[in-house]
Amino acid sequence: MSTDKKAEQEKPRLDATGLAEIFERSPFIRTLGLEVVAIDYDAAQLEVRMPLAPHFERREGTKQFHGGVLAALIDTVGDFALGMLLGGGIPTMNLRVDYLKPAVGDSITAVAVVRRRGRSAAVIDIDVMDEKGALVAIGRGTYVPITG
Repeated sequence: MSTDKKAEQEKPRLDATGLAEIFERSPFIRTLGLEVVAIDYDAAQLEVRMPLAPHFERREGTKQFHGGVLAALIDTVGDFALGMLLGGGIPTMNLRVDYLKPAVGDSITAVAVVRRRGRSAAVIDIDVMDEKGALVAIGRGTYVPITG
C-alpha cells in the first residue's frame, strides 16, 4: 500500500456531527446556517440544506436567494463532499456557477457528488434545488484533495 493511501486511511471521515462542528467554527460558514441532510461515503455524495435568512435575500421581502449566497453554498458543499472523506476542509482551485432560475422559498438544498478524485485535483458537481425539488443552479468545483 502506498504511503498516500495509508495516510488517507488513517484520517477519520467526517460524519454529520463533525461537519456541523467545522461549519460552526468558521465565522463565514456559520452565517450560512447549514444543516447536513445526508452523507453517502460510497457514492462520495453530500446533501446540505440552507435556510433563508433576511440578509440572503436579493430584494427584501421576496424570499429570493441572492446569487452570491448560492455560490457560497455551492463552494462549501463541494468542498466538504471530498473533505468529509479526507477528514477536513480542502482548498478550492476553481469554481463555476450556472444560475438556471430564481431560488425562491424558505430553504434550498445542495447535493454535491465527487466526479473525479486525482492526486492533485478533484472535480465535484453540485446541484442546488428549491423546496419543490426544482433545479435552480448548477456548480462545478475543482479542489485540491488535501486537508488544511
